[in-house]
Amino acid sequence: MSKNNASNDLRAELASLADTLEEVLNQGNSKSRTELSRLHQKAQDAVQNSRDRLGDSGERIAQSTRDAAQKADTYVHDKPWHGVGLGAAIGLVVGILISRR
Repeated sequence: MSKNNASNDLRAELASLADTLEEVLNQGNSKSRTELSRLHQKAQDAVQNSRDRLGDSGERIAQSTRDAAQKADTYVHDKPWHGVGLGAAIGLVVGILISRR
């Protein structure tokens, strides 16, 4: 799953949760006890579903980060002078940016 799709899924999940909670808050005073119980259960389900999906998203992001770190580590071990050169170039750019202030 791409980062863009995960981001869109997260936005949709949070929007759904917000809509459900808004429904509970807006209709709380005008509903019977049975309807309030149903709305309460719907809100609890939405919160639990959001927590589950957010946990899954967090794990996917962590795994993606671990994979990228592993690839970088392998690259630097295979081509150490490229890694040194890249580090020096990044250091030079950061040094120039800092000295401009």
